[in-house]
Amino acid sequence: MEKLLKPDDTLNNRISYYLLMLFLLSLPFNMFYSHLLLIGLALHTIIQIRRNNIKPVLTKTNFALTAVFFVTLLSTIYTTNKPQAFTELGRQVTILLIPLIFIFNPLDIKKYQHNLLLIFSIGCTVTIVYLFLQALITIRYYHLPLKALVSPAFTNHNFSEPLEIHATFFSMQIAIALVYLLYVFIKEGSPKLRVFYLMCSCLLAAGIIQLSSKSIFAAVMIILNVIIPWFMLSGRVRLRYVTVVTSIFAVVVAGIFTMRAFRERYVTELRKDLSESTGPGLTDPRLARWGVAISVGAQSPVIGHGAGTEVGLLKDPFFDHQFYRSYLAGLNAHNQFISFFIKSGITGLLVYLFVLVFGIRAAVAKRDLMLMAFMIIITTVSFSENFLDVDKGIFFYSVFFSLLIFSANLQATGNQAKNIV
Repeated sequence: MEKLLKPDDTLNNRISYYLLMLFLLSLPFNMFYSHLLLIGLALHTIIQIRRNNIKPVLTKTNFALTAVFFVTLLSTIYTTNKPQAFTELGRQVTILLIPLIFIFNPLDIKKYQHNLLLIFSIGCTVTIVYLFLQALITIRYYHLPLKALVSPAFTNHNFSEPLEIHATFFSMQIAIALVYLLYVFIKEGSPKLRVFYLMCSCLLAAGIIQLSSKSIFAAVMIILNVIIPWFMLSGRVRLRYVTVVTSIFAVVVAGIFTMRAFRERYVTELRKDLSESTGPGLTDPRLARWGVAISVGAQSPVIGHGAGTEVGLLKDPFFDHQFYRSYLAGLNAHNQFISFFIKSGITGLLVYLFVLVFGIRAAVAKRDLMLMAFMIIITTVSFSENFLDVDKGIFFYSVFFSLLIFSANLQATGNQAKNIV
């Protein structure tokens, strides 16, 4: 494995490597740092553009990576809320920019994929340790019992509050890091490194439970119980792995039912989300809100209402259905599929589904565990969040989708991608 901090490469490529490494490490923190490092990486890429280093641009792969941006761009043309549409488009320009950086930058992404993912995963582990220490310091300062650590005051958004990041969006990053560390744990031959990777994995798993994102918990269950044994193991090793992991999950689920805060978050709130509305309340069932949002999208089913219109269009229907909390907070549909349906109709929704299918097929064809894990994470989160409406979600989507697709080296296989035109 190449040295993590001293890659054997040209000076320009080392600079690109360091910028990309710092960019990945900045993702859990304030977006100012991520934006600054992305600008630096883009400028450095522009400076070193050479014609013979440019990868093919007009390919099916690159279309899939940038399709979401172009859906938003086209739906901006006919929107009735131009200011908000341009705000959304400005956020999503990252989805276009990052693939272009990987196309024009001569850095061999495939060569450094594992280095970058390892550094990112260790960074996430350190961040989780920091959050647990913050919680313990707060508990000690206010003379609270240690069991307060698993109370609502220190779980979900309250746990990630020191970073000012949404719990689900942070959990997406932690889940990718967890899967990668389990991957290297299985592959690694050194006992000392295996112990280190296992300890880091346990810390990340504890962080995911503490963050209490139901969609990420479901994604991790699928990845650990199905995808890892399918992609990496066989025979008795697979059976032994499935037995151990299933037993661990049984213990975790038992613990969730035992601890009140986790039971409320994982079980009670899930039941509320999937229930029908029974009138005004402190929370509005997510399933009922989805029904309202779908009816709004059905008013313009082919091309939708345009970018930036979702929240405004949902306000009055939410009020009419007595979803007063959603009305006052100006909530969106909290479902990425429905969001595409509202803003760009069946057309935009089909494009997004094409992107998901493309990623899953590429992962299966290459037996790429990390790409498949990424696709499962964004698919499950798409059922509960509009993650492509916010910076953290957009950066996660664009960075890891591009990194994993380009490092899979799809264009260098026998089925080499050809320019569309």
